[in-house]
Amino acid sequence: MAENFRFPNDLSANIFMQKYAISQADTWPERCRVIGDDVCGTMSGRRQRSLSVSEEEQLVRYMTDLKFLPGGRYIYYAGRRSHFFNNCFLLRAEHDTREEWAALAQRSTSCLMVGGGIGVDYSIIRPSGRTIYRTGGIASGPVALMEMINEIGRHVMQGGSRRSAIYASLNWQHGDAWELINVKDWDSMEINGTGLTVGDMKRKDFNYRAPLDMTNISLNYDDEFLTYPEDDLPDIFLHNVRGAMAHGEPGFSFNFGAQENETLRNACTEVTSEDDSDVCNLGSVNMGAIETLEEFRTVVRLAAKFLISGTLKADLPYSKVYKVREKNRRIGLGLMGVHEWLLKRGYRYEMNDELRQWMEVYAEESERAANEHCDRLYLNRPAGYRAIAPTGTIGILASTTTGIEPIYSVAYKRRYLVNGTQWKYEYVVDNVAQKLIQESGVKPEDIETAVDLANDLERRVAFQADMQDYVDHAISSTINLPPWGSEGNNEDRIVDIAETIAEYAPRLRGLTMYPDGARGGQPITSVPYEEAMEHKGQVFTEAHDVCE
Repeated sequence: MAENFRFPNDLSANIFMQKYAISQADTWPERCRVIGDDVCGTMSGRRQRSLSVSEEEQLVRYMTDLKFLPGGRYIYYAGRRSHFFNNCFLLRAEHDTREEWAALAQRSTSCLMVGGGIGVDYSIIRPSGRTIYRTGGIASGPVALMEMINEIGRHVMQGGSRRSAIYASLNWQHGDAWELINVKDWDSMEINGTGLTVGDMKRKDFNYRAPLDMTNISLNYDDEFLTYPEDDLPDIFLHNVRGAMAHGEPGFSFNFGAQENETLRNACTEVTSEDDSDVCNLGSVNMGAIETLEEFRTVVRLAAKFLISGTLKADLPYSKVYKVREKNRRIGLGLMGVHEWLLKRGYRYEMNDELRQWMEVYAEESERAANEHCDRLYLNRPAGYRAIAPTGTIGILASTTTGIEPIYSVAYKRRYLVNGTQWKYEYVVDNVAQKLIQESGVKPEDIETAVDLANDLERRVAFQADMQDYVDHAISSTINLPPWGSEGNNEDRIVDIAETIAEYAPRLRGLTMYPDGARGGQPITSVPYEEAMEHKGQVFTEAHDVCE
């Protein structure tokens, strides 16, 4: 019953109160009721419902029970005057002109200021050093434009409350692709007179300014890439792989066949498009909270209808986004709790027959329900239906595993800065792992984690490819790697890993890797479960040598 609702743990409750509650008296069941009525019912003077009363009631129950969670923007903005329900915007530099530089900066600012992230494909911008014939000047190149947008992001807090999320991409054969690959190799950038690199400073102070530090970057690979045999891959791809293995970037954007022009991505890269000013529209079904295939089918059906309803209600930052949304009406119905679902059933982190059956229902029912709902409301059918987002915050709300990600670590040491000067740390057991251990009888040693799978990259890539078979947009997932220079991640492994990625590339839409310790601000380190349980609840002070 809604009146007896309790969040699974204190962290979930705190996240709700800090990020989403309109007032201290707001409760999760009340918020779900407002979301349902504001998006699908008659709140704010709507004359016509987009869902029937019974469908809205069932949807609200599923949200209250944490079986379906809309994207965080829905949860935050429902019931407020503004309805910026969409998470991110997909942009393209459309012309190689100075006017487009200004226009892109304006579009980027407008999107960031309403709380959305942005992703931009800069491939049309001419390489640096080329002559500008109208003025006789010299082109700055796309990386300079990326830096401009990066600085806009530094100073625009999304919706006034959080850091900007920005993604930038460039075709792999662009004249400045090599510059982009190297622009975030901060460990090779020495700071004069200090003996330190930009990478050293970034690890010491996460807010230290570095090139494109507000921006995630990728290269776009098209059909021509597929003409290269796996044993003779292009040098730039091998260098891309090395960069991802060493410091996490650039990532990989794969666009082949009928999707070759869909090079645009949102900030977390799960939504794809070829049209500038497209928009993502997200919600996720929590597989970890659903026991039967029939209930899963019903949740998927109502969730798809909810997202279609959102396209009628969401406010957007400028007129072109409305036009593109009307044309494409993209929805991104995703999943979370996938690893929890696998663990409850005793499965390894890989595709199996039962999961395949659930994914077929997910793909078929989301499309059928969305199309039927659009037909009933006389709307264009969506250009895309399914996208699996990272679901970080809403995953915490639901106390489940995020997206298709495995549990990072059963237990870890979390470090944090106090008063800007003193590092403290404490031992933490992952909330989802603890729930599985206590409620489902899963043994700690039987939980495969991202740390464990860091040494089994192919299984991570294969699982993402198997899930991508059922997703028409993309999947946002980060493959953890051991530290660069370690036995499992070093120069000698580049070719093998590159060949593995190339083998699976035709079945992927993108790929991201993160080597342990690659970026400053990394707050958690895996520790044994027994060690965390022994010290749980204690706070420790980090000791440093006076010369450190």
